[in-house]
Amino acid sequence: MLTVEQALAEILARVRPLPTERVPILSALGRALAEPIVSGREIPPWANSSMDGYAVRAVDTTAAPSTLTVVGAVMAGAMPARPVAAGEAMRIFTGAPLPAGADAVVPQEDTDAEDGHVMLKVAVETGAYVRLRGEDLRIGAAVLGPGVALGPAEIGVLASLGHTQVLVHRRPRVAILSTGNELAELGREPGPAQIPNTNTYSLFAQVLEAGGEPMNLGIAADRLESIEERLRWGAPADMLLSSAGVSVGDLDLVKAALTRAGAELHLWQVSMRPGKPITFGSLHGRPVFGLPGNPVSAMVTFELFVRPALRRMGGLNGIHRPRLAAKALAPIANPGSRRGYLRVTLERDGSRWGARLTGEQGSAILTSMVRADALAVVAGDTVVQTGEEVEVIVFRDFSVDSL
Repeated sequence: MLTVEQALAEILARVRPLPTERVPILSALGRALAEPIVSGREIPPWANSSMDGYAVRAVDTTAAPSTLTVVGAVMAGAMPARPVAAGEAMRIFTGAPLPAGADAVVPQEDTDAEDGHVMLKVAVETGAYVRLRGEDLRIGAAVLGPGVALGPAEIGVLASLGHTQVLVHRRPRVAILSTGNELAELGREPGPAQIPNTNTYSLFAQVLEAGGEPMNLGIAADRLESIEERLRWGAPADMLLSSAGVSVGDLDLVKAALTRAGAELHLWQVSMRPGKPITFGSLHGRPVFGLPGNPVSAMVTFELFVRPALRRMGGLNGIHRPRLAAKALAPIANPGSRRGYLRVTLERDGSRWGARLTGEQGSAILTSMVRADALAVVAGDTVVQTGEEVEVIVFRDFSVDSL
């Protein structure tokens, strides 16, 4: 059996970023930038006020309280009508351009205005409450690079630079197939020997979260012809993803169906728990994964193998989840010879993070994934004792720094 690291290296060596397309910036959210963005503007384009108040010369405020003559007003969206001279002030609003001659702003709450004059209660220094020209971006500045995931802040920067469209990598289309005579489709009452089809929906959600576009191929019965037919339905996809039918039982037919469909299989067992039986191959140049049928095994193997591959196909630089060292808050046991990826919750323990098992770790206990913040990586036949350090892979959608 391959190690997790060997299997992942084999997978990543066979996937490449998808072609690019130019899309409106709001359609680019979450996608990988495929071009460098260089500023063609100064942001802001002129010095402006960060407060409602009065634009002044700082030197005129040193003897506060002091009184200055108000010589006009400037609002956001308008240019000042005249400069500010010695002994003068101009009413100014947030975002309005600073008039020539002024070098500071006194906030409105620190003033009293009456009969064309304003009394300043405080002194201010040069630059007070002023956003300088180009303090955010200068012309020619490198702003964003290829492979960056475009989030709300990046979309805002693109808008500030006047980009209506941007070049990004295409989202990977992923065809998802569940196999098994025992599966009942959602919305239908399971028969006496059936269970609800869980994996289609958890994998569908994982594909969406990883930046892919899922396609539902439904459920294939445990017959070669049925599985082959569904695989053909996935021809338009960039990746094929099936669950169940990849072990060594009489009804584990996915590997045979893939081979008959023309796939070249590159690996089929990984030394880990949960999730030992996993198939990866290539079919007409597209990656294909056969994941285990147990719901936790399917989700964990997706996290470790499919998600990094999908993110690389999407052109993203960051393809891996963050990892950190946590302190075991109770014993974390991994019986058996295979490395364990155990579901844990994370909580603060003084100045560091602590990890605790979510409870029973059976590969069919899907609620263990519901409760989990991370996967604890534990060597085979090992018990991490209370207080000892354990490596965890954080998969909840939050920053490690804000846990």
